[in-house]
Amino acid sequence: MDLLAQSIDMAAVYKENPKIEAIILAGSVSKNLQDEHSDIELHILWSSPPTEDERQYPIEQIEGTILSYHPYEDEEWSEAYLNQAGIKFEISSFLSETVERFISDVVDKKETDYDKQCILASIHDGVCLFGEEKITELKNRVATYPLELSIRMISENLWLGNRWNNREALLKRQDWLMLYDVICGVQKKLFGVLFGLNRMYIHHPLFKWMGNNIQQMEIKPENLHNRMSDILIGDPKRGVRELEGLIDEVIGLFREYHPELDISEQKKNIGYVK
Repeated sequence: MDLLAQSIDMAAVYKENPKIEAIILAGSVSKNLQDEHSDIELHILWSSPPTEDERQYPIEQIEGTILSYHPYEDEEWSEAYLNQAGIKFEISSFLSETVERFISDVVDKKETDYDKQCILASIHDGVCLFGEEKITELKNRVATYPLELSIRMISENLWLGNRWNNREALLKRQDWLMLYDVICGVQKKLFGVLFGLNRMYIHHPLFKWMGNNIQQMEIKPENLHNRMSDILIGDPKRGVRELEGLIDEVIGLFREYHPELDISEQKKNIGYVK
């Protein structure tokens, strides 16, 4: 099934509404990473809040089946539905002014908020299906990743959390559930540092498309993807040691590219082990 063609067809239904200023294809289809499990993610930008009828009209036009339907929350309207071919659509609707404010928060105010960064990433990497002038304007605003945002991402994420200090006790006690929760948390922190070092907006709050994201990074430890994977699926003790090595390598990269910045407190916290 050609998901890009299906996206274009669905966008044609949405753009009938004059309140819709732009439509962005986001997610795996926009990156050409789709597989048999992929759905279609559309971000709809509105000039004024959509009514319930306006949200439901496109679904009714294709005789779709609603899977989820959420009220306005966290400055977004969202719904998911299936078309007649069984393709799932994930719709996120925002006011254009909300998206513009998110851009200002991240680009101008240097906020590290992951949810806002995800919106910026969808603009930066997404495919315009409608509203070319508007999307071009937004893409231009997010084109340059601010240096100060990079530094904040690195500094904040180098605080790995106090539970990492308990790793030896968790190994000895064989508290595997807690240990792997800690390991995953530290891995996500390292990704936050690397996204900052590479001046890339966060694409997904849980770092979906890990392999593709690593491939795009110019600054990274060697063989990062395989090492990240082996930490989770190999021997737990060996995984902890590998993660310790990755932490040291990421800190080394930080020193190479930002030698002027002081992370002594973060390093002290990382080095403490109960």
